[in-house]
Amino acid sequence: MGQADSAFSAESHAANINRDGFTIIGDFLDAATLAEVRAGVAPHLGRHRGRNAFEGFTTERVYTLVGRGKVFECIAQEPRLLALIGRFLAPNFLLSAAQAIQIHPGEAEQGLHSDDSFYKVPRPRPPLSVSMICAIDDFTQENGATMIVPGSHTWGPVDQGALPKAQAEKRPVVMKAGSCIVFPGTLIHGGGANRSNAPRLAITYQYCEGWLRQQENFFLAIPRDIAKTMPPRVRELLGYSIWPSFMGMVTAYHPERIFDDDFVPPVAAEPRN
Repeated sequence: MGQADSAFSAESHAANINRDGFTIIGDFLDAATLAEVRAGVAPHLGRHRGRNAFEGFTTERVYTLVGRGKVFECIAQEPRLLALIGRFLAPNFLLSAAQAIQIHPGEAEQGLHSDDSFYKVPRPRPPLSVSMICAIDDFTQENGATMIVPGSHTWGPVDQGALPKAQAEKRPVVMKAGSCIVFPGTLIHGGGANRSNAPRLAITYQYCEGWLRQQENFFLAIPRDIAKTMPPRVRELLGYSIWPSFMGMVTAYHPERIFDDDFVPPVAAEPRN
């Protein structure tokens, strides 16, 4: 992970987000962790590119990243990140998505959007999710740095009338490898165009309120035997947890019970008509 940062202040970073719509943690991942991430992502690249313009026809995405290695589990529960997210989401928040994104040369700019727009709650409103994008390669204006619209997290409805203003005010997030940007799901942003001669790799983790449906169905995507080996905090983030007082139960049991060797789901153990 990143170097121990005694100067890190979740309150200061939260203030940045409240004011500007984003904050940057400059030392999020150290050189050793960056190397682990690159090694962990590499076997999954070179297989599939985007299916539409939003995913990016020359962009590769590795979904369910949290299930693909211990380094990705560690990032999911990184203490500074979770402390900052906890300033915006209620306790028992969940991991909603975890991906690696590699933008190749020639990729066009992604359409501007906000990450929690699929939750049909009218704007302006508090965020229902918080996103993190970490640069595994340096983010530059030429290689597809994420474009953001500062202050747009407070905007009302993001309709066609808002797009000219968003286009006029967007700016690239230029940052070094190992840095990450954290922003609420209401911020308008998008992937930049890659006009360089090399791919640009990033990872992104998105978190949501515990009472919302996650983007990725981790229960189906990550086999039980793998989930069982994960740290308890990561399992909680995946959804093996309870939103008070009983949302997420497994036939009246806490979902952690499924990892007990002797647990048999009541539906399987009892007669079925």
